[in-house]
This record gives sequence, structure tokens and C-alpha cells, in this order.
Amino acid sequence: MATLALAMGGLHAFAQTAPETAAPSALEAAPEQSAMNGELFYIVLLGELNAAGGEPGIAYQLYLEGARKANDPGLYRRAVEIALQSRSGEAALQAARAWSKAEPTSRDANRYVLQILLALNRVADTAEPLKTELGMAPETDRSAAINAIPPAYGQISDKKLAAMVVEQVLGSYLADPLNGPAAWTTVGRMRLAAGDTSGALEAARSGQALSIAAPGPVQLALEMMGPKVPLAEPLVLHYLGGQPLPELRMGYVRVLLEIQRYGEAMQQLSLLTSQTPDFPDAWLVQGSLQVQENQLNAAESSLKRFITLAEPLPPGEGRTRGLSAAYMALSQVAENRKDFPAAAVWLQKIDNAEELLNVQTRRASLLAKQGKLAEGRALLQALPERNPAEVRMKLTAEVQLLRDNKQYQTAYDLMAKAVAEHPEDADLLYDQAMLAEKLDKMDDMERLLRKLIAIKPDYHHAYNALGYSLAERNVRLPEARDLIRKALEFVPNDPFIADSLGWVEFRMGNNDEALRVLDGAFKAKPDAEIAAHLGEVLWTLGQRDRATSIWKEGLQINSDNETLLATLKRLQVKL
Repeated sequence: MATLALAMGGLHAFAQTAPETAAPSALEAAPEQSAMNGELFYIVLLGELNAAGGEPGIAYQLYLEGARKANDPGLYRRAVEIALQSRSGEAALQAARAWSKAEPTSRDANRYVLQILLALNRVADTAEPLKTELGMAPETDRSAAINAIPPAYGQISDKKLAAMVVEQVLGSYLADPLNGPAAWTTVGRMRLAAGDTSGALEAARSGQALSIAAPGPVQLALEMMGPKVPLAEPLVLHYLGGQPLPELRMGYVRVLLEIQRYGEAMQQLSLLTSQTPDFPDAWLVQGSLQVQENQLNAAESSLKRFITLAEPLPPGEGRTRGLSAAYMALSQVAENRKDFPAAAVWLQKIDNAEELLNVQTRRASLLAKQGKLAEGRALLQALPERNPAEVRMKLTAEVQLLRDNKQYQTAYDLMAKAVAEHPEDADLLYDQAMLAEKLDKMDDMERLLRKLIAIKPDYHHAYNALGYSLAERNVRLPEARDLIRKALEFVPNDPFIADSLGWVEFRMGNNDEALRVLDGAFKAKPDAEIAAHLGEVLWTLGQRDRATSIWKEGLQINSDNETLLATLKRLQVKL
């Protein structure tokens, strides 16, 4: 009966779509309008005394008797609530059904019946009250009621049965131009929850066929979009070709970023900021990406535009988080320009306790870049350690600070101590392996990465790191390629792993294949290290003008990239 606790909360999924004004209970009615006589008042009083005194069964019976005598919805509701609080599902259902029978036009009564049945996992019995709920909804609110169905059925264990019941109830709405898109979206979500991805995709198609402008089908397509469901994206693009809501184009951007298609994400952001210049989120995400690409002037402009739009908004968690992110990114812009005072000023604007670690990490970085590494470390070490998560974040921040300042041995020692305390922690093992590589401890690095793969076989970074290390040292190249291909099985669109594959192909003498792979990686993610590898392949193939052009672009992205600088030095190229 543990799920009964969800019945009260689950009711809100439907109740929020079109609130019903409940009739006043007998206890709340004005004296001159009350139908409560002395006997009924006595029953109610005894009911409350028994409820307060730990006798919910007696209280329930008294309230149900009073409700039937007075035909009062408030008393029926109270009987249902007492039964739910005492986790007596069948009693709650009995009272709700009695209420619904006494008031067949009451949506509240019907909703209670529906939610209690869901809480009892009696899915097949929900068809009739669900049909009634949709029938009672005003025409203007029916689509909202349909959209509320998937979360209401979210806790049901038999997802296939739930999908079948819901689809049966919605059958009469599926061809309706007004409610059909919402109905098909709900059918799709129920199918998706039941593991029927192809059926969910077909539902999204059917909903969009009724109305290209309907948001529901494209939202469903966005939820499915990715390498495993490639046919979901055409539905999204079809919608975006019309007059899309900015929130949905932004949703597409977030999916593109999640699957690491950065170039396309930037194209969509450019469209969004030009077509809807007053949409704040687009400017923030665009500015953050431009910081990563070292497009400092463009990033500064985008982020300041976001601040202009966000600052007048009503106070709220989203506004605070967004402004903190913008101030942090502008601090990074100033730091990249080596304008450390300006970077510190932006940090001072962040007034959000949740951002303390990020703020102090950035301050520590600023101190280190001014030759005050010890002060930066002290700043991080002074952060609170109220739980294991904070201890972990402090360690990670300090190790990163040391790594950024090339204090690899100190960072390695810190990480080794952490790994000794948590020998099965995949992320700690990976970080220690990467520090071992910086110290040229290749045997240690390989041992740590192989241990990591044994502990967590789907940790794709480990396959990539080991494969790239072998390729970089020009040893065991077939094994290196197999490792990198294994990493790509987990994240097929990762441009950095594609960079590793292109590099090992180059090392193996497969220059044309290396060029193809690296070209695609650089287009997906312009990055200084990828530029170094792509430029070298082009240089080797005799395409020296294009090689120098790529290298120059790489230096604009990050003029301090070690791989790119080492490549230019080794090939004796002056740009």
C-alpha cells in the first residue's frame, strides 16, 4: 500500500488542468444555509475526535455515514482522506465511488476514484473513470487533461497494460484536429514508457500530421532524438521549418549539445537570437559556447545581452542561476584576456550560496595566474566539507588547479591518496591515470585505465585515453584503433574521440581515412587540438595552404594549446 501516498499528490496532475469549485462542506457552510442537524453535527464531531485519537477506521465510518445522509462532498472528501492517511486503499475507493455515485457530475469525485485505482495498481479498472474525466473537461481544457495522463500513470508497474488502456480511452480523440495532437502525444509517451520506441515515433508522426504547429508531437520527438532513433529528428526539423515556439527550438539546441553536435547547435542559436532576440536563454547558451570557442568579443556581447534581458525578470531560482552562469562566463572572458581585476569584479556580482565552490575555484585560478598558487589552494582548502560530495568537489577543484598550473606531481599525489581511500571510484581512477600520463608514467597510466575498464566496462573515456596514448607513442596501433572504436560505440558523435581515431589512422599510414575523420571532427567541434592533428595530415598530403589556415584557426581558438604549439615546432612551421 506504499503507493497510496501518491494518490493525493497524483490527483494534482488532473486537478491543475481545470480546477473544479467544490461545494462547501457541511462544516464550512454558513449556519443559515447549513443542512446539518444535531445528529449530523454529532457524527462529524465524533469523527474528528476518533481521527485525532488514533481510531481512523471509526472516523472513516462516521464520516461516510454523515456524507451519505447530508450528500455533502466535503464529508465524502474527508472520508477518502482519512482512509488514504491510514493506507486503507479499498476503503478510500469505496468512499470515492460512493461520492461519485451521489454526485455523478463531480470531477473531483471521479478524479479521486481514478487516482486511487492508479495507486492500487488496478490499471484495467481506470478506463471508465479516465474516460469520464476527459468527457467532463471543458473543451478548452481537454488537451491539457490529455497531456496530464502520462505523469498520472507514471508509477504503474505494468507499462504495456497502461499504454493499452490509455490508447483505448483516447481512441475517439485521435482523429480530432483540436485534441488529436495531444492525444497522439500522450499515446506516444505511454508507448515510449512501455519500451515501444517505434510505436512512439509513429504516434509522433500521426500527431504532427494533424497539425504541424502542435508542440506536443515535436516535444515527444525531441525526447526520442538521438543515434538510436534517427527518424525522430526529421519531425523536429519539419516543425522548425514553420513558425516554431522559441522554447522548442531551444529544446532542439539542448539535444544537439547533448549529442555533441556543436556546430549545428550554434547555427540554431544564431537563428533563435535573430528571430526571437528577446528570448534570454538563447543568449546565455550562445555566450557560453562562444567562451568555449574562445570567441571572446562575441561571447561578451551575447552574455551582456542575456543580463540585460534577465535582470528585470521577477526573482526566482532560474533567474538567479542564469545570472550566476553569465557572470561566471564573463569572468572567464576577462581571465582569458588576462584582465584579472575585471574577472574578479564579475565574480563579486554572484550572490548565490550554491555557486560558492565555482566562485572560489575561479578566484583560485585568478590568483594562480598572478603567481599566487599557494593562496589559490588555500582558498579551495578553506571551503566547507559538510558532506562527502563537498569533500569530493574540493579535491577535484584543487587537483584541477594544480593540473592547470603544471604541478602534476603534487596533483598526482593528492589523487593517489583519494584513490587509496576509494579504490573502485571510476572518475578518480581516470583522473589519476591522466596525471600519470603527464608525468610520463605510462605503465601506471595503462594499469589504472585497464583497472577502470574492468570495474566499469562502459567508461568510454578510458578506452579513448588508452587508445590515444598508444597512437601518440606510435606503438600497438591496431590495438589502439580497436580501443578507440570501442569508445565510439558508446558515444558515436563525440568529436574528440573521432579526433583520436583520425590520429591513429594517420599513424597507421591511412592518410585519406585520417583526413576524412579529422575533417568531420573539426567541423563538429572546432578545437585547437583537433586543428593540430588535421593540419598535420593536410601538411603531409601536400595541402599546405589549407594546413596553415587550419592551424591559424586553431591558434585563434586557443593560442596556448600544447599539442598545437608542439606540432608547429616539430614541423618547423611559422605562422
